[in-house]
Amino acid sequence: MKEVYIPSINNRNQLHVAIWEPQRETKAILQISHGMVEYIVRYDDFAKHLNQQGILVIGNDHLGHGQSVLDESEFGYFGKEKGSAVVDDLYEVTKYAKKQYGENIPYFLMGHSMGSFMARRYLMTYGEKITGAIISGTGYKTAPVLAVAFFFTAVTKLFHGERYRSPFMKWLVFHTYNRKIADVKTKNDWLTRDAAVVAAYNENPYCKFSFTVNGYETLFGAIKYIQKQNNWEETPKQLPILMIAGEEDPVGSYGKDVKKVYKKYQQLGCNHIELKLYQDDRHELVNELDREVVYADISQWILRWSSYKA
Repeated sequence: MKEVYIPSINNRNQLHVAIWEPQRETKAILQISHGMVEYIVRYDDFAKHLNQQGILVIGNDHLGHGQSVLDESEFGYFGKEKGSAVVDDLYEVTKYAKKQYGENIPYFLMGHSMGSFMARRYLMTYGEKITGAIISGTGYKTAPVLAVAFFFTAVTKLFHGERYRSPFMKWLVFHTYNRKIADVKTKNDWLTRDAAVVAAYNENPYCKFSFTVNGYETLFGAIKYIQKQNNWEETPKQLPILMIAGEEDPVGSYGKDVKKVYKKYQQLGCNHIELKLYQDDRHELVNELDREVVYADISQWILRWSSYKA
């Protein structure tokens, strides 16, 4: 793995970018858009597996995450540009990768969790620039739920400011996520059945912070944006999309909301969309007990579409 820094679109931060280069001919490039309260190097094992298949992997720490922050006060804070900057930063990484490794190599974007919301918005703006997309651990929120979320965010911001880290907002988002787990050991058991991964996550300083009010504004704003009908319709209809999620993932309402998003893409006329739900798996598929199956499914899908001739 090698690391570089490139300027954020906000002209303030430097984006920390990790790159995993295969030791053989590069057949495809996968760019990863990571999730909330994590960072790109958590995908190291997954990236190394893809390298063995000839797939180069690249990804950045989002604003407010990992090594893209100016100091600790920026964890969970995206700045005034919010989600638009996150998505435009993803495209900055795309341009960097294409310049470094070639415009003609098949190029894929994978977004996980919060990163899946950003990836879905990316497809609406930059979808014509890539070969395909993988949407992992995504979700859907109804208009009333979003209205409540925005109300509490606005009230909290009014009294405490946008940099406040609200215990109530954190509870509002996460308090039900362990609900279906019989033997709960930690607050983050919903991430994966692999207890070692959960323990490592709980102890990692890059995974311990709470979102600011600005962070929740960014998260809810991204979901609202991608669920507007006119924005949905900007998704390229011929773009191959693989949707994956665990059947025990609370973010996607245990598969229900993932199916809702899948059907919406179908209704829009997306001709090359696939859905796979993994039995017993929770939120982080690439960190699950059956991760090798997930790795293989993703790499095979990428290589299939890399060689696809319409």
